[in-house]
Amino acid sequence: MHLLVLARTEILFPLPDQGPNADTMLKNYLKIAFRNLTKHKAFSFINISGVSLGLTCFLLLALYVKDELAYDRFHEHADRIYRMNRTFLANDGTESLRLGHVAPPFGPLVKQDFPQIEQVVRILETDALIRYGENKFSEDQVFAAEANIFKVFSFKIDRGNPDKALENPFSIMFSKPMAEKYFGKEDPVGKVVRIENQYDYTVTGVFEPLPAQSHFHPNFLISFSTLNDDRIYGAEGLRSNWGNNSFSTFLLLPKHYDPKRLTASFPAFQNKHIETNASKYSVLTLTRLTDIHLRSHLDSEIEANGDIQYVYLFSAIAVFILLIACINYMNLATAKSATRAKEVGMRKVIGAVRTQLVNQFLSESIILVVISVVLAFTAVMLCLPLFNNFTQKQLSVSALLDPTFLAILVGITVFTGLVAGSYPAFFMTGFQPIAVLKGKIASALKNGKLRQTLVVAQFAIAVTLIISTTVVYNQMRYIQNYKLGYAKDQVVIFGMPDDSTTDVEAIRQRFKEHAGVREVGRSSRVPSGRLLDSWDAYVMKGDSMAPTEINIKSLSVDEDFIPTYQIHMAAGRNFSRQHPTDRTEGFVLNATAARLLGWKNPEDAIGNRFGYGKMRGQIIGVTDDYHFESLHQKVAPIVMMYQPGRLGRVSVQVAGGDIQGAVAHLGSVWKQRFPEVPFQYEFLDQRFGELYAREETQQLLFGIFAGIAILISCMGLLGLSMFMAELRTKEIGVRKVLGASVPSIVGLLSRDFLKPVVIAILIASPIAWYGMKNWLQDFAYHTDIRWWVFVLAGVLSIAIALFTVSFQSMRAALMNPVKSLRSE
Repeated sequence: MHLLVLARTEILFPLPDQGPNADTMLKNYLKIAFRNLTKHKAFSFINISGVSLGLTCFLLLALYVKDELAYDRFHEHADRIYRMNRTFLANDGTESLRLGHVAPPFGPLVKQDFPQIEQVVRILETDALIRYGENKFSEDQVFAAEANIFKVFSFKIDRGNPDKALENPFSIMFSKPMAEKYFGKEDPVGKVVRIENQYDYTVTGVFEPLPAQSHFHPNFLISFSTLNDDRIYGAEGLRSNWGNNSFSTFLLLPKHYDPKRLTASFPAFQNKHIETNASKYSVLTLTRLTDIHLRSHLDSEIEANGDIQYVYLFSAIAVFILLIACINYMNLATAKSATRAKEVGMRKVIGAVRTQLVNQFLSESIILVVISVVLAFTAVMLCLPLFNNFTQKQLSVSALLDPTFLAILVGITVFTGLVAGSYPAFFMTGFQPIAVLKGKIASALKNGKLRQTLVVAQFAIAVTLIISTTVVYNQMRYIQNYKLGYAKDQVVIFGMPDDSTTDVEAIRQRFKEHAGVREVGRSSRVPSGRLLDSWDAYVMKGDSMAPTEINIKSLSVDEDFIPTYQIHMAAGRNFSRQHPTDRTEGFVLNATAARLLGWKNPEDAIGNRFGYGKMRGQIIGVTDDYHFESLHQKVAPIVMMYQPGRLGRVSVQVAGGDIQGAVAHLGSVWKQRFPEVPFQYEFLDQRFGELYAREETQQLLFGIFAGIAILISCMGLLGLSMFMAELRTKEIGVRKVLGASVPSIVGLLSRDFLKPVVIAILIASPIAWYGMKNWLQDFAYHTDIRWWVFVLAGVLSIAIALFTVSFQSMRAALMNPVKSLRSE
């Protein structure tokens, strides 16, 4: 047997004086590597499966992170485009409203006062009813844009002249999908479309849709000069309306220009153009275009943004999963090293130098990782459609073929192979041949501390993910079951035309003719949205009204809003049609507003004089607090009042027994009254769910990757237990001959693996507690991290590890002792 080994080794590792060339050595390395992979099929399968699974997760998350970081970078001048923001300050200096939009006069005045700015472009988002022939649709993502928008942003123009397309009033450009939707294969340029059944717009061009990695996605662009028409907005409003902060305003700065120089001049700029003390309550800032998606979380954004914290989180999870896979391989490699110790010693004796042995071990590791990469690449292509559906992304396989991404993938392959194979390559090959051949090294490897350390690291990551998953799940349950202070189920919401030209009372009565329609209320905003409107509030001080420093949000409502949402009155009464003055002088506060204004009990506020903006009157009621916004925000102080012209949102509470019938009735009434306008509605509970869609995704991701981390860790434990049982075969046989029972042997073999798992739990628990405590701070209302979460994670981890190890331990313990003793 020794002669056979010696002969084989002599062929594959010739003596130095034979001078083998690099190609021969490489072939020898590959030949031995494949022999070892096929010889130990079970361990090769575990290794390849673990690494490929880890790489699959890594690649999917890397695609996600790459996509998030690419937002708005496709614009030619992306690094020089900045958005103006406006923050309003309360009387005490605290921020009361943070907007990613500004008033319309800011754009031209900034360009006038700061001529070094190359371009300033304003856009205003709206929605519209658009009609061409028989095609009519209610559309969103309609933007009024200044003519120079194409000098700032990089649009691909399919038809039309970008320099002139948006110059003239009542001009409109369609995105290519919208052009096909309305005009089919016809050339849309020159066609006339009808908007809001009032205005004729001429189509002047077609543009390609902006990529998914854009923070706004216009379907239509209409000329900004159209807004000068007094029927739409009015030229005077564009020049002097400082209160309507609905305009996204972007600046194109010169190359190498420091934006801080500009923001430093903004206080004086506001004081000059608005009023002398404007900078005391209004602050202008700039946000780089490429920072909007991940780092801008203001109260108003064009679209819902991502979060750089999630990019960090998913990046960390990707690295952790890959790290667990590497640890898995290193664990098995170190265990397997014990069985290859004599092989290393024999090769050294016959002349193999350490460099050759190092290259041999590293080549085996890299080959295994290459196989895993191929499998992972295939798995990613198969999983990508499901992953896109889950993340609401449009990730493509082509992103994997990006040169940068391929370079990263090659780097990961080499790095993973080198790291995973580093221990056997450098540690095992450093032993003296005599010590190896005497078996001293193999004996020492049986209780290797490195393997235990790696198991601790591996399970610490897995336990951290388990605890995090449990905390996120508890928080989502807390949100879903939290008492919001109003009824959100079975509420249908939709928009209503201006009540100044519509007999809304007659329509309301028609809606209520159906038995399934309980209440119909109108308001300026609906729950789950943001409260962005506020004016100065006034209370009586002495004999006169004086402004208060409390920033109170306004909500315009009619007499049926509070009953529709079943909001409880803490004191006083709701608005009533029996009291006509309620519409001109009545105010209803929520409990938080009453308390902040100085009334300890809601009853104390009733009947007091109160002013808000230009309206003066008295407080007729106080409601219990209700969570109008998401639970990320604290309950804001709210004042409700009746304001004609601002009640464009309709909320209808329907009975649970016949929801479809009630909605069909609403649509029928709508079609009779507004035959030209499609009936578009949504359910409030769906909107409420969208508030926490990001957290729901995070919960599922944590669960999936925690499961994968545990699976890979268990695969490693299974492999380790198989090796250790093999190394201790003779010991097990002796113990059984001396009378040891099967349970005692199983306990003996399992104990060594449970110790590092327990240590991992002790390490992971405080880390997970700290991380999830910070995560919960993002919610104004959140659950506590209970002690049983850590116990559950610990018990689950121990149970999984014990089940994995005991399976192989039972098999070893039940082996015939005669066979065990003969095996060595």
